[in-house]
Amino acid sequence: MMSNSFVNVHAAEETGDEAKRYFVLGERIERRLRIRGNWLNLFDVTVPSGSRTPKHAHASPEVFRVLEGCLTIWRLTDNGPEEIEAGAGDIVAIPPFMVHGYFNRRTVPVVFSAVVDRDMAEFIEAEGATEPPKASPSA
Repeated sequence: MMSNSFVNVHAAEETGDEAKRYFVLGERIERRLRIRGNWLNLFDVTVPSGSRTPKHAHASPEVFRVLEGCLTIWRLTDNGPEEIEAGAGDIVAIPPFMVHGYFNRRTVPVVFSAVVDRDMAEFIEAEGATEPPKASPSA
């Protein structure tokens, strides 16, 4: 019989690293876990009201799990454009090279966890600021 329980391990305990916080396009992104052997990473992303990530694609897959709020996710599938309203508990997979983006249409922040590979984690770490922006990013 499999258990539904899990152990809450903090990034610093698992990897010896401090939990890292970055700011990208006005969003707060916190690394929660890095598994070095596989280089899988878990980030919690807070998307302010009205914030969006532009449509883009990359070689790495992503998996989003919404923790709080409602996130509108747009992706271009083989059947054409698709818009998903993902709420707390919903999981959305983004395959490699799929054009996608997301938007917070609500008046409260959205929080979601993102499972990403080494390349995406390195991008976040290289491009992210360590201090919050003084103003909202422009459209």
